[in-house]
Amino acid sequence: MDAIVKMLEKHQPFFEKISRNIYLQAIKDGFLGCMPIVLTSSIFLLIATLPGVVGITLPQPLIDWCNKLYNFTMGVMGIMVAGTTAKNFTASMNRRMPAGKVLNDGSTMVAAQCSMLLLAVTQFTTKFNGSELSVFDCTSMGTRGLFSAYIAAFITVWVYKFCVSRDLTIKLPKEVPGAIAQNFRDIIPFGGAVIICGIIDVVVRNLMGVPFSELLIKLLSPLFTAAETYPGLILIQAATAFFWFIGVHGPSIVQPGIDPIRLANQAENLQVLLAGGHPAHSLTFNMSLVGEFGGTGATFIVPLLLILFMKSKQLKAVGKASIVPVAFAVNEPLLFGAPMILNPYMLIPFVAAGCVNVSVAKFFIDNVGMNGFSFVVPWATPAPIGIFITTNFQLIALVFVAIIILLDAIIYLPFLKAYDKLLCDQEAERAAELGLESDGAAAIAANAPAPAVEQATASVETTVAAADSKPVADQPEPAADASAKKDVDGLKVLVLCAGAGTSAMLANAIKEAKAGKIEYRLDKTNIIHCPIGKVSFGVEKLQENFDTLLGAIVKAKPAAAKGQYVKSCVVASTMGPGIKINAQKQL
Repeated sequence: MDAIVKMLEKHQPFFEKISRNIYLQAIKDGFLGCMPIVLTSSIFLLIATLPGVVGITLPQPLIDWCNKLYNFTMGVMGIMVAGTTAKNFTASMNRRMPAGKVLNDGSTMVAAQCSMLLLAVTQFTTKFNGSELSVFDCTSMGTRGLFSAYIAAFITVWVYKFCVSRDLTIKLPKEVPGAIAQNFRDIIPFGGAVIICGIIDVVVRNLMGVPFSELLIKLLSPLFTAAETYPGLILIQAATAFFWFIGVHGPSIVQPGIDPIRLANQAENLQVLLAGGHPAHSLTFNMSLVGEFGGTGATFIVPLLLILFMKSKQLKAVGKASIVPVAFAVNEPLLFGAPMILNPYMLIPFVAAGCVNVSVAKFFIDNVGMNGFSFVVPWATPAPIGIFITTNFQLIALVFVAIIILLDAIIYLPFLKAYDKLLCDQEAERAAELGLESDGAAAIAANAPAPAVEQATASVETTVAAADSKPVADQPEPAADASAKKDVDGLKVLVLCAGAGTSAMLANAIKEAKAGKIEYRLDKTNIIHCPIGKVSFGVEKLQENFDTLLGAIVKAKPAAAKGQYVKSCVVASTMGPGIKINAQKQL
């Protein structure tokens, strides 16, 4: 275990580089924005399905009501993820836009959702009560349409970037209010994004005969018709887990291609069992109880590992919140809360655990005498109970369950320990940062030791809170991110606008702060507070830092801002009197 942890720590910079990828970060932050959907819908799903597992029959109106709540939350998650992914990707893209060019994240969010519907949803007509109605196929509005959601989000933001960077927008006179002018500027990029996704949808439907959301299923289904061999079972399970890991609903892609085989094999197993024989098919419908033991990624044991062996507050909280849903195969709270999805530390165990489980299951069926799965049980049945039932209550099945629980724990534990160490370090640094006052009076000294730098660093809490503040020009839209870099005795001074976005990881923010980053923010009265140095820096260096800060503020001015942007400027030493500066002259 220690060797695996050290190996992961050695490659931590590589993992961090992957996690900072703007596309993966946008997907991850987009999922986090939809966490209330996942957590709330899972509760109603359990209410609707769990009583039936233990033989309790709920009133049908109550079941229908719970299913309705699930369908109108988790059932439209694909649409929501398209919007949140586009919003977070817009925030990242704004940090790369030229001065004065800002993408409207509200507009990109709506455009991405419309584009996702074009790529994923099929419209057709049907008759109801003698009248012809136009209806939508809602199958791909949920997790089945996540692939379409990502593509729509990325296409939309890139179209907006292309149009805004080249001023391909509708421009109104300066006298028009900024909010109205912004709406007209968004017309051309909005239309471009929707038209492009509409063209993609038409091309895919005509060439492949399926909507874009079904494209992966169409292309990959031939790969999953392999015979009941160890490589075949491993390929199917690995593909299911890998697609979920990158944020695409794996079962929706893999299972349609093998469902006919799985159902036929399970029916044959039942006939053999009733005839007194030994059901020998391993590729059956309820093999998902093994490969997805506690949900995709075989996460049944993971919440318990988080509670018992992890030290991170985040992981312990996730373990406590997800232990009950995961027991009933609803592991989305764990996947998005830890997170498991798009987490480089979790890729290997997330894929490997299910592959090991199905391999052990085939070995037990072929060599130990365990029955192949014969009875169909509800998917929400706790996996150990479901396996025991569908093997016709064999005691050997309980031994098999104990073995795969142990194997899954062995597979996950070292990777969880490595990830736990990373989170503990981040939590310790965050606690130290949040325990310090951030009044902007102290400056960052060149070549100062870590404690001195930490004391001079603005707190993360106040930086995030500043995202809700108004810009200097008293405009409703937040100012774009701006940065300026200067070298002061080997110290890199980086000025950032806190309102530009919050998708950067806390660990990276703290690391940058220790390297010399200074953040400025707005208080409730639209005043910016920011240190520019120490008296010991000397006049030239203080002037250079002041010019850098002022230049960054001006560069952050949004295109819609009207009137005087910087109204006044005052420079003061710590606890000293303020000296007014002619900001307009400096500009």
